[in-house]
Amino acid sequence: MAVFLKKLINSATRCPTSNLKTSPAAFTFIRNMFIQVHHTPNPNSLKFTPGTNVLEGSSYPQPTLDIPSINESAKSPLARHLFRVEGVKGVLLGSDFITITKLPDMDWALIKPDLFAVITDFFASNLPVVKENMDQTDAGTSTKDSTGEIDFDPADEAIVEQIVELLDSRIRPTVQEDGGDLELKAFRDGIVKLRMQGACSSCPSSTVTLKAGVQNMLQFYIPEVIGVEEVLDEVDEINKKAFEDLEHRIMTKKPSIPAASTQTFT
Repeated sequence: MAVFLKKLINSATRCPTSNLKTSPAAFTFIRNMFIQVHHTPNPNSLKFTPGTNVLEGSSYPQPTLDIPSINESAKSPLARHLFRVEGVKGVLLGSDFITITKLPDMDWALIKPDLFAVITDFFASNLPVVKENMDQTDAGTSTKDSTGEIDFDPADEAIVEQIVELLDSRIRPTVQEDGGDLELKAFRDGIVKLRMQGACSSCPSSTVTLKAGVQNMLQFYIPEVIGVEEVLDEVDEINKKAFEDLEHRIMTKKPSIPAASTQTFT
């Protein structure tokens, strides 16, 4: 988290670049495809860079497509294949990266070989990453030229445009380097409401990221911002509840004990 905050602060004084530090990354050659694996602040998320375009667009911030559950994977053949690997919980696609989030009780050592194989085979097949009837730049979060999908008071339109500009130019590129993304959902009564995606979703340090990183920067440049809160979509709420229920059942399930035999031997 300290590294993330340092990068976020530095980004306020310089333009974002596409130079990705690869010191914490693992490199894997599979069937002539070079895949880099980067650790993220979320221990349950890894960022895979396959060395080829994933979504169209390379400008900052990158366009992303968040697929937080298998129920939404129909929009992306690549995500649908990744969800077939046991233990995959969520997928975030970027222009040159794939962030995969696993279930907490799964071991990366067990599922990474399958993920490498799926990614390699998929790009060798030349299938579209996103369904052909969907515009990739409209499918997920991208640089917004308007505020059409954001909940806000019309009187605050100028403020919302400043928030969008700051998120897109300073904050989202830094978050994307760590395999995550942010989506502005609302601005009401001075409160900025953001939806966390990819490695940021369910990250143990997401609250610190919002308060110590995003909120401080927004308040520095935009005095009208009072605070920042994380929000969940209705689908996110349902998925979160279903996952928590499943996790609870797994944790509380007791192995059945065979009944003692009552057979009498003579």
